[in-house]
Amino acid sequence: MTDDPQTRRNQRELGRVFNDVPELYDRVRPGYPDELFADLAAITGMDERSPVLEVGCGTGQATRSLAALGCQVTAVEPGADMAALARRRIAAFRDVEVETSTFEEWDDRGRRFDVLVAASSWHWVDPSIGWQRAHDVLHPGGWTALLGNVVVRRPGEPEVYAETADLHERFCPGNPDWGHPPLEDDVRATDEGWGLVDGPGELFGPVIVRRYPTVQWFDGDGFADHLRSLSLYRKLDPDVREPLLDAIAERIRTRMDDRASRRYLSVLRVGQRAG
Repeated sequence: MTDDPQTRRNQRELGRVFNDVPELYDRVRPGYPDELFADLAAITGMDERSPVLEVGCGTGQATRSLAALGCQVTAVEPGADMAALARRRIAAFRDVEVETSTFEEWDDRGRRFDVLVAASSWHWVDPSIGWQRAHDVLHPGGWTALLGNVVVRRPGEPEVYAETADLHERFCPGNPDWGHPPLEDDVRATDEGWGLVDGPGELFGPVIVRRYPTVQWFDGDGFADHLRSLSLYRKLDPDVREPLLDAIAERIRTRMDDRASRRYLSVLRVGQRAG
């Protein structure tokens, strides 16, 4: 990850584009398997007595799974509309609170936690602030857990980008972000440590990494909606994005029998607070 301050600011601003489409985000983005949360609880020892901090809760997808474990959850989300939807989604749970703030500017009011969880959100946090804050708000012996979904492909399987590379190039030529997802086996072999985010140095101990294969299925329109929820597509001008996504939906209907998969490795990374 670059150390350029302007790039970091631009990335954090991009992270807020999801606030424009909270209902869509909640409907089409993948969650995380129950097995992941069972392993998280087993590794960290968290239970119904454990205060848990969730950073960047979005619409509350992971929050609901944490709440279902009986934990006391404080969730922090910078997007006001995302936070409002999260509050509605977790209204049935006791001991769950959503606060609207960035993690960098969040007022912890002296509260301390046993586990900090960030689900597909830590890369939006300024690492020069985030890791130290994570260390500071955890009890001694506390844990930080980063959850993520890595898009992957398997050899020989139909894959949407392979079927639509020409459309991407036609509507948005030369975009360096277009490309095939990595092979699942390659990710398993190389995706170690804290992943693509800057590491915490000596603030946390060795990382425990667990992976869980998952898959979503969509028709053409559903896959286009899924892409509408991704930052890579949200940052496109709507006059480019919408014709591109319409063309992708039509390609899925005509060449893939209106059935397309999005394959993931859901990844759990857990490290214990040092000191």
